[in-house]
Amino acid sequence: EVESKQDGFLPTDEPIILFERHIFSKLTKGIFDTSNPNISNKTSGGYGSVASQHKRLQEAVALDRNAALMSASWGKFQIMGFNFALAGCNSLQQFVTAMYTSESAHLGCFVEYIKNTFLDDELRDKRWADFARKYNGPLYYKNNYDKKMAAAYKKYQA
Repeated sequence: EVESKQDGFLPTDEPIILFERHIFSKLTKGIFDTSNPNISNKTSGGYGSVASQHKRLQEAVALDRNAALMSASWGKFQIMGFNFALAGCNSLQQFVTAMYTSESAHLGCFVEYIKNTFLDDELRDKRWADFARKYNGPLYYKNNYDKKMAAAYKKYQA
């Protein structure tokens, strides 16, 4: 409801992703910032359409596969690739494979991530701002993640 607002997959059967160029820049120490600023940049943004994300990812994969896969948020719950171990996967490839498998696999990884990052208390206690700060980062309020989660909870509470 809050993270992807849609199915976990595109009509092409590829998982929904968002490629984060600033994460790729950080993981590759900025070595591609000058030559490929659209996919490697110290500043976030430049996302483009949902449909264009896999093309951007593939451009980054051609430069550094692991950094690229870790620089995307994946699936229904938009788990960052660099969190593959916290999502209960033994390898980055196992995580990516899970993201291509099913929404059920997305949920399984999300549950593992919540347990492994000790965010389950925030959810149980409905401390949306605390959850959003840890899950979406310190600038969560810019996208009103806490308010959106509260509204989604209220919508489905009955």
